[in-house]
Amino acid sequence: MSMVFTPGDGVVIFSSKEMLNVDTCSLVLSSKNIAHRIDREPDGSASILVAPDLEEVATEQLKRYFQENRNWPPKTETAEIEPLATAPPTILAIGAMALFYMVTGPFQTSSPWFVNGAGNSREILYGGEYYRLVTALTLHADFSHLAGNCLIGGFLLHFFLQINGTGLGLLLLLLSAATGNYLNVLIHGPGHIFVGFSTAVFAMIGMLSMHQIIEQRRPFGIKMIVPFMAGAALLAMLGSSGVRTDLGAHLFGLLSGVGFGVISGIGQIQKIRKSSFLQTCAFLVALFTLLTCWNLALAI
Repeated sequence: MSMVFTPGDGVVIFSSKEMLNVDTCSLVLSSKNIAHRIDREPDGSASILVAPDLEEVATEQLKRYFQENRNWPPKTETAEIEPLATAPPTILAIGAMALFYMVTGPFQTSSPWFVNGAGNSREILYGGEYYRLVTALTLHADFSHLAGNCLIGGFLLHFFLQINGTGLGLLLLLLSAATGNYLNVLIHGPGHIFVGFSTAVFAMIGMLSMHQIIEQRRPFGIKMIVPFMAGAALLAMLGSSGVRTDLGAHLFGLLSGVGFGVISGIGQIQKIRKSSFLQTCAFLVALFTLLTCWNLALAI
């Protein structure tokens, strides 16, 4: 409720250049039936005045209002995962894969690298040589096979490591790709030979897709299916290309990536990406796993 005062008979109890605050205080006073007046100044500011006998009660009402609403609106937490500030060592990772190809060369049935390190479903299922699930990721059938994985995989790897960090990112990539290879082995049964980093490439697509869904926080909607549509399109274009690569490895790499993408969104896992110490530990675990797998392969 507002009223008219004669000049000099009003007491200023609130003043601000933000008219929203002035109007809010006016509403508070009106809700308590406290008579008041708003005076607007040429500089854009405004003041609320009340009669002298109402100064104490009006001031108390405004004080209570500001105390009760001091934390309003509440801060909302978001699921968005900001990229890490440090640049991921994408060139080093891709360079290492290319350098290793220079050592192993293209696929040859007589090469000890491929005889002992290529994915062989019979040896994995019946010989217990599970290290092949990892070593096969580092071998390539020919230069075009390597180049395709380096170009596409390098592009995805950069963003993937930027989101998860080098240590956690490489560990998740290794585990998801190995899981995708194992699922493919179970489906194919004995007699299936495979090599290549492609399973890891599609695992990254799956994990990046889940990252997008978790970030948007919408279980249903167009933004949920766009990453899967992109992954499916890439699967259709590249899934069956390359010597001794197969559609199944790419498909199960994608599905495995989706599963690990859900796991990577867990709060406890996200704590790792923010800790330099835990990132270093994850990197060492990934490196130790890779070296151990190759050590087991070449020890035979």
